[in-house]
Order: sequence, then structure tokens, then C-alpha cells
Amino acid sequence: MSDTDLRNIEALDAHESDRIAVVTGASRGIGAAIAGRLAADGYTVAVHYRQDSAAAAGVVEKIIAAGGAAFSFAADLAAPDTGTAFWAAYDAAAGSLRDVPVRVLVNNAGIALHGTIEEFGAEDFIRQQQINTTAPFLIIQAALPRLADGGRIVNISSGATRVALPDIIGYTMTKGAIDALTLPLAQHLGSRGITVNAVVPATIDTDMNASWLRGNPDLIADIAAQNALGRIGEPDDVADVVGLLASHDARWVTGQVIDATGGYRL
Repeated sequence: MSDTDLRNIEALDAHESDRIAVVTGASRGIGAAIAGRLAADGYTVAVHYRQDSAAAAGVVEKIIAAGGAAFSFAADLAAPDTGTAFWAAYDAAAGSLRDVPVRVLVNNAGIALHGTIEEFGAEDFIRQQQINTTAPFLIIQAALPRLADGGRIVNISSGATRVALPDIIGYTMTKGAIDALTLPLAQHLGSRGITVNAVVPATIDTDMNASWLRGNPDLIADIAAQNALGRIGEPDDVADVVGLLASHDARWVTGQVIDATGGYRL
């Protein structure tokens, strides 16, 4: 690709027209916040979910009510043919938009199963690996022909990769792999003007964490005290960083693993 082609890509990026963003695991929590932020920035957002169609529909309705555009589609990231099945489901839901190049792909979906190495069963390990690591790899691989030159890939990692948390050892391994994927992928896709970055949150107040976090003021205070900014993170704290990386302003940022933990255990 020539320098002129890359400048044309940047001009299109700055114009912010005809843009599709795909967000995995976007029916709640961080994914829903990312979908809302990208919609506010002018993207038509494809809201991926696994089984909670009502929650995904709620995200879409909220985006449309705010003047944005969105649609939802279901795909099981635990399926062995994740890459092809994911994009087949996307195409079925996108209608005429299926032919519009995808400008932003956010790999957010994931599961966090607890257990030390002695407690972690092989079946759970394989399932978590499939959803958190194998699925993003295969989704990106299958997406390459449809990704717009000058586009963005953003992978959601975890602050668990920065500290020792033995009770989520399997989860930490999967997110470490996401960090490791980001650097070579950025190099590989750089010739197309595609940036690839990872965003690293720590504990976020989401529905996924509600069972052990909400209603536990002592635990909330303890976690907040471990953050330099002195509070628990909110989904929008992460979504705004993703929004920046998806924007024209971040066109010269690639291959980075960006801490968005509020200063977790500095």
C-alpha cells in the first residue's frame, strides 16, 4: 500500500462516514458501554450476544433512542467453528450492511472462571480458553477480508495479567494470550493501515461481578484502595478508552497494551 493510499484511508477515517463497528459480548457490562460509546461516535454498531436476546435488544433500543444505529446478532463463541459461524450470523442480521467493510472490531466477550490450579477442571479450562482466546483469534482471522483498510481492532485484556491472582489462574492465562496476540497482529496488519491495540481494565462494576461485588461495601472499599484513583471502575471508563483507540485521533497508536485500571496496584 502506498503512502497516498494510507493518507486517503486516514481522510476517510476522519470523515467518519459509512462506518460499522462490531462488539463481541455487547449485551451488558463493558461491551454494552463500548457499543453505546461507538454509536455516539457515529458508528453503526453490531451488538453481539450469546443467548440473552432481550438484553441485546435493550442495548440496541437505547442506542437508537439516543439517535444512533445498531442491530444485534447471536453467536456462540464456544463453538469449534467460531470464526465462520460468527460472521455468518453477522451477515444474516446485517442485511444490506453485510457488504459494508467493518471499520472497528472489538473483542470484548469473555468468561472469568474461578479456581486455583488444583481446583480447575480440564473442561472449564478448555471452555474458557475457547471463549477468551481461541474465539477472538478465529474471529479476527475470518474478518480479515471484510475489515476496512485503516480500520481498528481493539482487544479487551485484564489487569489480572499484571499481578499474581492464583484463584483466577486460568483466566489470567487467556488474557495474557490476548496481550501476546496484539503485538504481532499490529505488525502484520500495519501495511493496511489497521491498528491493533489491547485495553486492560481491572475490577469493573458490572453485572458479571455483581454476585460477589455489589452489596459488599468492605470489599468495594478494599478494591478501591488498591487503585491510585481511589474507586471501582465503571464500564464507561473502559468504553471511553476504546472510543479513543477507534478514533482518528489514535491513528498513530498500534501494538500497545494500554492500562485502563485506574492505577491498579501501582
